[in-house]
Amino acid sequence: MSKPLIVQSDKTMLLEVDNPEFEACQLVVSKFAELEKSPEYLHTYRISPLSLWNAASIKMSADEIVECLEKYSRYSVPKNVVNEIKEQIGRYGKVKLVKEENGDLCIISNEKGFLQEISNHRAVQPYIEKTENDKIYIKKEFRGHIKQALIKIGFPVEDLAGYDEGNKYGFNLKPTTKSGRKFGMRDYQRASVEVFHAGGGNEGGSGVVVLPCGAGKTIVGIGVMQIVGAETLILVTNTLSIRQWKNEILDKTDIPESDIGEYSGEVKEIKPITIATYNILTHRKKKGGDFTHFHLFSANNWGLIVYDEVHLLPAPVFRMTSELQAKRRLGLTATLVREDGLEEDVFSLIGPKKYDVPWKELESKSWIAEAKCKEIRVSMEDDLRMRYSIADDREKFRLASENPEKLKAIGMIMKKHSESHLLVIGQYINQLEEISKAFKIPLITGKTPLGERQELYDAFRSGRIKSLVVSKVANFSIDLPDANIAIQVSGTFGSRQEEAQRLGRILRPKGEDNTAVFYSLISRDTNEERFGQNRQLFLTEQGYEYEIYTLDQFRESLEEKVGA
Repeated sequence: MSKPLIVQSDKTMLLEVDNPEFEACQLVVSKFAELEKSPEYLHTYRISPLSLWNAASIKMSADEIVECLEKYSRYSVPKNVVNEIKEQIGRYGKVKLVKEENGDLCIISNEKGFLQEISNHRAVQPYIEKTENDKIYIKKEFRGHIKQALIKIGFPVEDLAGYDEGNKYGFNLKPTTKSGRKFGMRDYQRASVEVFHAGGGNEGGSGVVVLPCGAGKTIVGIGVMQIVGAETLILVTNTLSIRQWKNEILDKTDIPESDIGEYSGEVKEIKPITIATYNILTHRKKKGGDFTHFHLFSANNWGLIVYDEVHLLPAPVFRMTSELQAKRRLGLTATLVREDGLEEDVFSLIGPKKYDVPWKELESKSWIAEAKCKEIRVSMEDDLRMRYSIADDREKFRLASENPEKLKAIGMIMKKHSESHLLVIGQYINQLEEISKAFKIPLITGKTPLGERQELYDAFRSGRIKSLVVSKVANFSIDLPDANIAIQVSGTFGSRQEEAQRLGRILRPKGEDNTAVFYSLISRDTNEERFGQNRQLFLTEQGYEYEIYTLDQFRESLEEKVGA
């Protein structure tokens, strides 16, 4: 039997989908390489310095990686690839940032050649105080900047300079929730907390925990807060997320409500546990002016900063974070993929990946729902096809996304899943308004007042309404445990993280029937198909397969089931 993997000297790898060893190989390869393309038969992965450094940060050795390649590779592994793996894995942790007893910050390494190369590099020199005794002393206020500069020149520095403990704040987790359900952290949640904390030592305390939507990232955040035992600033994507974090904290800990502050566009409270939005932090009165609320970072002596949905962290918050390297920092996300290419900044400023569980592993243990992904390709009417053919690329994408033929597919899916809790998710408000009107389903957009939004979500949770149409506001941080069908009608071009977030809306465990279906509607023979393939990359890497139907094939599959 031939092996499934072909490793090439340009550090790309081709993985054969129909091979019996495909799944076993994919599981290991995705830990140290990035998926670039995933057509039907051959998936393309690329080994990069960052993918190897993240593997090293979760204690994967060069020998393990090379052993995996040799085990699954059809041909001998090129020597330059083996050397690159050893070189990059060896670089992680070879350069360390430490604090001396007198408080001085310095870079040390057993590799004298590394120190020489670093000290002579133009990108690093603005942050150097002096060089002596095989140490490079750094200007204290540039702890974050030096880490950013070093990673860009190929030196992923391990920050062991320690943390300010912050104001102490202790609390306990409750054994039962308000509803009377037993509460305890799941094994993987507890493990991620312990790996992040590392017994309180300097090698822990900063980094990212990667878990699928629905796997309880908020619980991990609360677990880290408890083990650190200090006043905490939690940064989230929107005001609704503030309320959800607050509800979870009140439900699962003995922290009194009076100790939890909200810092948003509406309320400005600073308490021992303060939850703020990214938007408020990036607010300025005029373009290019100072950030109005930057003082929030120094308003309390925080011992921990939690960055929720770290893949969406705005660039200005990175700049602020570069000055907060003495604080413990926890990033939470379902995917480290960033569409702006700032993965290196997450690595250097928030910290490396500390814990990652494959989505399919949690699915197999019923911690998240078993999900099926289906793509339905619909045709265009002749008039629309003509308009499409003469439009520019951006307009082409919009015309394809808003194709009215998608309404037929929505109707079929809604009929098939008439008893389910169903979300229709899209990008374009006109399209969503049309769907809402055609199927008499309530619509939630960014303009829906918070109170009305909350009421509709509550009605959906209680079963008073079975379906909702939602815009991009539902991409993240909404908790709708019973949602088990999602229909994606349009999206943000080829956004991999948006696809992952949207599947995440239906992944919360469901009890008896722990299954969910994610439908993606695509216009045939348009640029939406190409963007759709890119969107699917991250989920394909996690082991999800997309069944592809034309509208007629989907209709036939429904009729067959009715006939059966």
